[in-house]
Amino acid sequence: MSDTVRTPQGSTAAPATDVAGKVEVRGIDFVPPEERHGGPRDVAWIYFSANMLYLFFVLGGTMLLLGLSLAQAIGVVVAANLVYVLVGWLATSGFASGTPSAVITRAVFGVRGNRVFMSGIMWVIAVVYGAINLALGALAGFALAGELGIPVNVPVQVVILLALAVTTFAVTIYGHATMVKLSPVFGLVMGAVIVVLGIFVVSKADFGYAPAAPLEGAPLLASLLIGFTLIAAPAMSYVNGADFARYLPVSSSRGKVTLWTAAGGMLPSVVISLLGVLAGTRIDMTDPQVSIAEIVPGWFYPLFLFVVVGGAVSNNVLLAYSAGLYQQGMGVKLSRVRSVLFIGVLITAVAFYASFATDFLVTVSNFVQFSIVVLAPLMAVYATDIAVRRNRYDGVALHDETPGSPFWYRGGVNWAGAVALLLGAVVSLLCVNTTLWTAPIAAALDGADLSLVAGAVVASAAYLLLRPLAGPAGRPLPGTAPAVPTQVPAE
Repeated sequence: MSDTVRTPQGSTAAPATDVAGKVEVRGIDFVPPEERHGGPRDVAWIYFSANMLYLFFVLGGTMLLLGLSLAQAIGVVVAANLVYVLVGWLATSGFASGTPSAVITRAVFGVRGNRVFMSGIMWVIAVVYGAINLALGALAGFALAGELGIPVNVPVQVVILLALAVTTFAVTIYGHATMVKLSPVFGLVMGAVIVVLGIFVVSKADFGYAPAAPLEGAPLLASLLIGFTLIAAPAMSYVNGADFARYLPVSSSRGKVTLWTAAGGMLPSVVISLLGVLAGTRIDMTDPQVSIAEIVPGWFYPLFLFVVVGGAVSNNVLLAYSAGLYQQGMGVKLSRVRSVLFIGVLITAVAFYASFATDFLVTVSNFVQFSIVVLAPLMAVYATDIAVRRNRYDGVALHDETPGSPFWYRGGVNWAGAVALLLGAVVSLLCVNTTLWTAPIAAALDGADLSLVAGAVVASAAYLLLRPLAGPAGRPLPGTAPAVPTQVPAE
């Protein structure tokens, strides 16, 4: 099989074709148009299986711990999950360019700036989210071992955590094709178990639930906003929406890719979060992994734990895969296999620390809220760039890292994107309200956490205002590149 690709003028990168027919330029995958296949539903299955997460169940129950009523908690869950529509919008840049988000955002931050403001930031967030998922899966694995009569001592816990890590990163190494094949299987099996869980939870839920001390005024607004942030944060971590959509044909419909991606992510997230809300009307959601046994039959409890474990593995496959792309985007010269192995070891080490040395749930809540400080403005400037460029990206030109290249800007940095992101992050940080710190603006608003909205709005507006001042780009001007790169035979 032979591939064709245009090598950017002046680039020192030599395209190389692997057995999957992808062209690698400077270690980052570029998928030429003739090698693209599938449809938007394939992407939906990936997000559907990846979002079979116990984390959503925990976050759903947290809505009641914040003092919200049942109706308020349901409203927050549904509203916050609409962020997946934005994830779908970001995904459209994937099939337009044939490259992952870690490369596309060179148009936003410049070749050098992107190593820090996109790849560097998202690499850290992917590793920490991966550790959270692995630790949650391990906790369920410990409980499952106990149900099977296995003594859950430290050596057994270590073995379980390592087994989950090996399974996760083995699937990741095999790449996108394996993920596409396994996603429907994971999704259908885990979805069936979630449906059964839903039957039990709904049958036992207290639909007349009301908090002991109903919130009003400023305290109510504060809880609503904190709840919105907690539910929306996992969705906003999918800034890498283009990573999987880049395998779709260039003729794909933007509307269909947006909606199918959103549907794939939203459906499991909404359903599982709502089950967490309903379960919280009957059980103690400060330790739901144990207390859920109070409302489900004994025979089903191990299946529930299995879903928790499977969801953690499935979601971490995506996180590790994207973390490898971010790592390459930072300029780390490792093969995909070595990159995944390195990230896997790091995620496993952090998961060990989270599982055995910290107050895990408090740590998770704080990280989720603080991650919004950078995720909201980052997603905003990326989405704004797609809009102003009309989703026209030259995937090959984006790989050209030489000075004077199309996305070099000034000194390798697009200062419009960099400054917009920093401004958004500063404003977002000043609005945060967590157990660790209540920022000045949040304190002035009686605890209302506007970090997500404020950070996104400021970053987007700043990018629009500063973009004309970004400085000269190289050849050709960014934003005027064709949607499909010109193809000539590879050397």
